[in-house]
Amino acid sequence: MDDRPLRIAGPKGSLYPESVELLGMAGLDVSGLADPGRQLRISAGDVEYIIVRPSDAPIFVAYGGADCGLCGKDSVQEAGLPVVEMVDLGFGACRFVVAEPECSCYSAQESYRNLGVLRVATKYPNITKDYYDSKGMQVEIVKLAGNIELAPLIGMADVIVDITATGTTLRENHLEIVDDVMESTARFVANPASLRVDPRVGELAESLAAAALKRGRSAPIAGSDQPGIK
Repeated sequence: MDDRPLRIAGPKGSLYPESVELLGMAGLDVSGLADPGRQLRISAGDVEYIIVRPSDAPIFVAYGGADCGLCGKDSVQEAGLPVVEMVDLGFGACRFVVAEPECSCYSAQESYRNLGVLRVATKYPNITKDYYDSKGMQVEIVKLAGNIELAPLIGMADVIVDITATGTTLRENHLEIVDDVMESTARFVANPASLRVDPRVGELAESLAAAALKRGRSAPIAGSDQPGIK
């Protein structure tokens, strides 16, 4: 291993505060993360943080831009790249659901039985495809960047697959949840090569798992002979 800093991808947005808190609890210097402003790279001794979108974190990790990082399980699954999920950090909980218009006289299931295909609007095509593949259903995916709720209301799609925390936005737009797709929490992930050659990655995973357990939220990823390692 060389003497370069361990590079960690940290997520912008709603996951940022708790990510910084856990990294600090794990023993890292996070003083530069308190108010990074427009900085995208922050050095702290033998660690370098890069601040990225949560959806980009697994991409930076997979392609070696970072040794490890924090992001949602949904970002990992949507990216579909070879990163190692090491610890379920237990915060940032949300769920993905299938929703369709309330009180529809012609349900999405009836549409599928008649036509043999379901049109699904989503921001998350890979998660959506994985879900419907697991059910053996043929779907046409309409990828949208926003205003997903509109698609079934104006006849552009039969259903949507979207993320929700409370379901309030769906109810306000007269959509009802008809199935659950997946649950998501924040994860600590690693580049496979970095995990093999740099012991600091595994050590950080252990420290983060302990810190998250102290907060009563962590669940190690199942199926590993190392704590927290998949």
